[in-house]
Amino acid sequence: MTSRVSRRTFLDGLAVGAAGLAVGTAAKSYGQIIGSNDRLNFAVIGLNGRGYAHLAALKANKSAARISYVCDVDSNILKKFADAVQRETGEAPATDKDFRTILARKDIDAITIATPDHWHTPMAIAGLQAGKHVYVEKPCSHNPAEGQMLVQAQQKYGKLVQMGTQQRSSPHSMEIVEKIHGGIIGRPYLAKAWYSNVRKSIGTGKEAPVPSQLDWDLWQGPAPRRPYRDNVHPYNWHWFRNYGTGETLNNGTHEVDVCRWALGVDFPKRVTSSGGRYQFQDDWQFYDTLVTSFEYEDKMLTWEGKSCQGMKYYGRDRGSAIMGTTGTVVVDRDGYEIYDLKGNKTNEFKVGSTTSSADLRGADSMTDLHFANFIAGIRKGEKLNAPISVGNVAVTMLQLSNIAWEVNRELHLDTKDGRIQGDPEAMKMWGREYEKEWAPHV
Repeated sequence: MTSRVSRRTFLDGLAVGAAGLAVGTAAKSYGQIIGSNDRLNFAVIGLNGRGYAHLAALKANKSAARISYVCDVDSNILKKFADAVQRETGEAPATDKDFRTILARKDIDAITIATPDHWHTPMAIAGLQAGKHVYVEKPCSHNPAEGQMLVQAQQKYGKLVQMGTQQRSSPHSMEIVEKIHGGIIGRPYLAKAWYSNVRKSIGTGKEAPVPSQLDWDLWQGPAPRRPYRDNVHPYNWHWFRNYGTGETLNNGTHEVDVCRWALGVDFPKRVTSSGGRYQFQDDWQFYDTLVTSFEYEDKMLTWEGKSCQGMKYYGRDRGSAIMGTTGTVVVDRDGYEIYDLKGNKTNEFKVGSTTSSADLRGADSMTDLHFANFIAGIRKGEKLNAPISVGNVAVTMLQLSNIAWEVNRELHLDTKDGRIQGDPEAMKMWGREYEKEWAPHV
């Protein structure tokens, strides 16, 4: 199977391929199939950055799971990661550049996805259709239509899908949200989420020959084809609309999700968004500065993203402030603080470590616990902390923030599903165009 095989052709032949692979490797894989022991077989797909946090989390849960397969379309990245798995866990994973080959294997119980954003939903749906449980990094989709499809696919195929908003599994975050719901700051009605970093310019790229170690066609997958440029892979794809979703989805998903969790809200009725690319003039296609307001009947949630200006709020690179009728809670990955109505600190909790927005991997105890919850969901039926039906709400909200910025006007939404009302031009951005025969379907 080459990278030119279409997604539909692959799925049509999936059962046949899986059967053949199972027969050919029966002796090797029998002892790794769930049921013959208590360890789940994981395949990690997308290995350059966040994939290392997946490695660390699966190592932390090694009594219940192993990394059996790893996959990346860049052979250098693939080898480096496979070597790290063997070094860290003492077990050498099988490797492949093509995730479709991995999905065809019956001895894989779950996949984790840390690829570029444009791959998240198509790959997750393909995983569900292949009978795998899925851990997918945020954002779970490239656009709102994909998010809806992924929720529908999970319901149809019945496997678990956990989204990588790991703060949902943070003990202190769970504790303080419960206290907020219990009235510790009265009735919460305003939440502010923020993220600050000092990212450098990505410059002006140029078309160049595809590096020999990279399968550029498979890297692009469902995205309409573009020539290879020398400032996109392996990280700067975040800032190109064809593949990425901007800082709002790259990092805002975490804090906005915490805010809506604390406020107890889902889709807003109105979204406004403004900002621009102010720090540098380069190939970056999104804003580096964005301010968004999500309005509800009796609450409001705001998001402020500063990709290239590192000024902290409340002494934090990133965080969430939830304000109520009798006080305020400020919470981040390192703890929380409680303030009275006049802004006097009355209590605090610190986990004893400090995170930074400059950390692009995010390997931490929250991720370990988020994986533990996912694994327990598969093995024991434990309720997921961030099932896709929950995770997709914040993702869709922030994609709507991007659309509001793009059209430069307020959006009015259906509060049941977030769909844009009375604005056909904006609604055209609900989905995207796909490379021929690569469009996901449920």
